[in-house]
Amino acid sequence: MNTSIEPLNRVAFQLGALHIYWYGIIIACGALLGLLLAMREGKRRGLGQDTYVDLILFAAPIAVICARIYYVAFEWPYYSQHPGQIIAIWNGGIAIYGALIGAVATTVVFCLVRHLPFWKVADVAAPSVILGQAIGRWGNFMNQEAHGGPTTRAALQAMHLPKFIINQMYINGTYYIPTFLYESLWDFAGFILLLFLRRVNLKRGELFMSYVVWYAIGRSYIEGLRTDSLMLGPLRVSQWLAGLLIIVGIVLIGYWRLRKPDRPRYLD
Repeated sequence: MNTSIEPLNRVAFQLGALHIYWYGIIIACGALLGLLLAMREGKRRGLGQDTYVDLILFAAPIAVICARIYYVAFEWPYYSQHPGQIIAIWNGGIAIYGALIGAVATTVVFCLVRHLPFWKVADVAAPSVILGQAIGRWGNFMNQEAHGGPTTRAALQAMHLPKFIINQMYINGTYYIPTFLYESLWDFAGFILLLFLRRVNLKRGELFMSYVVWYAIGRSYIEGLRTDSLMLGPLRVSQWLAGLLIIVGIVLIGYWRLRKPDRPRYLD
């Protein structure tokens, strides 16, 4: 009965020999929406409206390159035997932590060159980043990746999932747990939380670190359900990094609270 289920077409449309994939379109839409939000909030916070346009022109390509390097590095046994696949990013295989590392490093340099306060720029961008991640996970959905272990159709139906999600989780004769959806929903919840927190008037940097801690908590759990994780010893790479980020985030926020009473606030 299930053999008739066809996955959604990963190709959105063709321009001659050029294939345009839904994966790239969805990632681009998430980035664009995040950019528009950052531009609007940045203007309210006294940053030039072109600040985030200029930043994303540098940060986006560097983030993609770093995301691919990160992924390839931890899957080197495969890519060393298939070097032609290293640049085949349209087939998936980018690591969000690699992208975040590249984006943060780019932002640090950008702020130094432009003489902008890094933490202010990062705070404004935090809701945009997690919203982009929430949308971007649907690119994984179209590629039938970032899923969990095997399950049954009955179990998926018991979750009251739409039929199109259940069908897309049918891969090579087996149904899989839609962990892409778990992370997308967690990120959307984080987006709402950050919108609320920025009204609380946190100290500068705390909004961005709240994003880091929130995302890392969700990712550390969800990563344990996935079957395509990059491994480092007994744990997944993302779980090691998530644990480190949670500690760093909490320590920084505590340090600012206890040792920096005069630190500028988000709404200043």
